[in-house]
Amino acid sequence: MIFPPHCKCIGYAGNKPVGDRVYFLSQYLIHEVPDGYEILAVEPAEGTGLMRDIKHVSVIAGPDEVYCYPEPVVLHNRGDLIKKALHVEKRCTIFTGIEEHMIFICDPDPASLLTVHVYDVTPPHPHLAGTLQKLDEVGIFGELEVTFNYHIRDIRETHADVYPCKAGGFSRTIDSDRLIGDEQIAGCMTARQVLRDCYGHDFPLIDICPANAVMEEPFIARCCRAERTGIQRINGKMGVVVHWGSSPKEIADALYDCIHEWRRQ
Repeated sequence: MIFPPHCKCIGYAGNKPVGDRVYFLSQYLIHEVPDGYEILAVEPAEGTGLMRDIKHVSVIAGPDEVYCYPEPVVLHNRGDLIKKALHVEKRCTIFTGIEEHMIFICDPDPASLLTVHVYDVTPPHPHLAGTLQKLDEVGIFGELEVTFNYHIRDIRETHADVYPCKAGGFSRTIDSDRLIGDEQIAGCMTARQVLRDCYGHDFPLIDICPANAVMEEPFIARCCRAERTGIQRINGKMGVVVHWGSSPKEIADALYDCIHEWRRQ
């Protein structure tokens, strides 16, 4: 797969106002030809000017192998661009950004995308999953070249008698109702501790902690226990746990640290 690291490495060659010269950072050219576009690899000659002669040029793909994606995209969302290019029947796809910069992918490889498994629960809103989706859409994770597999458990399917809190819209909850003592609770370590403190004994508990549900790696999961956060192994799988109320930046930083550590290992 050829996927230039940045649009600044790519020049657009539609005409020749200064002759056969290219910008000194250029590694590739999107070259306009009568039948469409061809993709060229170029090596600028040595020198000190911004515009330089071409030392060497070679054709990567001809116009019959190149497709121009019809809609503007977020160029920094590299994972999304790879997925889009994989659905194109031609070897190369040219993308144009919202700001009119251009980039291309030749011979996209699905193996280049790392799948991150996201563990969350609903209701209420799955905060971790929702935040990752929004950050991914604007390209925050672009350089990681990842895709996400969301494992969102609907805790209503436990058919418990009592649920954690009113925020989920449940009729009976730990935070609002006096319990008899034998109800089946949908909860976690914190719920167990709260119940023991309030009632002096344990209740039958269905574990709904997203972190405890981890079965794939690398993963990112959320948990309400601050001491459980950070990069770690759960059920033998490597990933990162973030706090229940983590900010978008904290979530993004945690994922970056996790993926860097995953690839380092």
